[in-house]
Amino acid sequence: MDTDAYQKTLDYLYSFVDFSLTRSFRYTPDRFDLGRMFTLMQRLGNPESNYTSIHIAGTKGKGSVAALCQSAMRAAGYKTGLYTSPHLHDYAERIQIDGQPIPHEEIIELVEGIKPVIESNEQITTFEITTALAFLYFAKKKVDTAVVEVGLGGRLDATNVITPAVSVITSLSYDHTAVLGNTLAEIAGEKAGIIKPGVPVILAPQEEEARLAVSQVAGNQHALLIQVGRDYLFAPESSSLEEQSFLIWPASEQGDVDRYIEGGGESEWEPTRLKIRLLGYHQVENAATAYAALQVFKSRSLSMKEQDIQKGFAQANWPGRFEILQRNPAVIIDSAHNRDSALKLRLSLDEYFPGESVVLIFGASEDKDLYGMFAELMPRVDQVVATQSYHPRAMEIDKIVESAHQFGKAVTIVSDVSEALEKAIQIAEGKMIVLAAGSIFVAAGAREAWMARN
Repeated sequence: MDTDAYQKTLDYLYSFVDFSLTRSFRYTPDRFDLGRMFTLMQRLGNPESNYTSIHIAGTKGKGSVAALCQSAMRAAGYKTGLYTSPHLHDYAERIQIDGQPIPHEEIIELVEGIKPVIESNEQITTFEITTALAFLYFAKKKVDTAVVEVGLGGRLDATNVITPAVSVITSLSYDHTAVLGNTLAEIAGEKAGIIKPGVPVILAPQEEEARLAVSQVAGNQHALLIQVGRDYLFAPESSSLEEQSFLIWPASEQGDVDRYIEGGGESEWEPTRLKIRLLGYHQVENAATAYAALQVFKSRSLSMKEQDIQKGFAQANWPGRFEILQRNPAVIIDSAHNRDSALKLRLSLDEYFPGESVVLIFGASEDKDLYGMFAELMPRVDQVVATQSYHPRAMEIDKIVESAHQFGKAVTIVSDVSEALEKAIQIAEGKMIVLAAGSIFVAAGAREAWMARN
């Protein structure tokens, strides 16, 4: 492969407006112009209309739900596209078919082919071009279906040009508040912007404020709202460092479940049992949400058996989310980057590594709730190694140090993430957990450094 040609193509893509690299921007129609995206798709022949899809928005859990859905579709024998963002290591990871990232040569060829269309479109963004490339690639390779993750928000996101078989809204919490709103209702309203007229929507368990906001939008769009935790119920069953299992059933089968429980599990009938490799209770919620989405999907689009879902869920993988790189002593990376995800990370530590001391490698983007994340994590942290990713929006280390000191924690400054990993391992002396978190970019840097040393 011509690495120079690939890098030149990436440089070209990033030469356009890229809000992910911008420290401050306005989430408004003049910046995030869906009309511009619709025009682009039309000029490219509307490739997104060539296959059925699932569209996923939310604050946290989008990627996990997407990974689970696409794995089940593949297990059912369907050629499946997956579009997610951001990537951990390589831009090509954003666009996958059957678990394989788009080849670099394909990216180069697709970009060269659409340059005239791109350059005739004023104010086009890097994310819009990337989304168009994904839709084109999926159409070119004749996928049966695609799972599409929203980039930011929902209402004005470039992916919102599709009309899916089912829409999904995962866990909502405070993130990008300067962009999406300062209340859960405002954030939920933006995320619910993906709901299309008459298209069913699956809603993960939510705070009541967010649930009501989504419910209102669904009602206005005459879209059937299916709520996980109300219409589909689930219960964790077992958990280990390898996998966890849970039971799930529609609320209409509650009577059968009652008899199953009262009979101590001795019954001819039993609820669906699913196993997943993804760890933490929040991943059970994500899996239940993905399961509900697939139930609707198979009734409206492509048929699928329960065994397909079970097999697909058991095989699904999503790196960088409470990923245990080494067991003893434990080295863990996680992409937690807001207060809610930091809480879920702490709860996962409590579940799988109760009472064990932690050295935290931490870096964050400058717009994140640093105090909130530290308030959740610091009860489990003994020492902090403050670092900074390569990303232009990375938070200044001095802010991290100041905040950590406010929580009474000793801090070692190591600006390079790979060197920060080495320092944390040295501090841990094989007796403490090494945990990298705070940003997907820090998680990615630590993961790359770990793979390079092993």
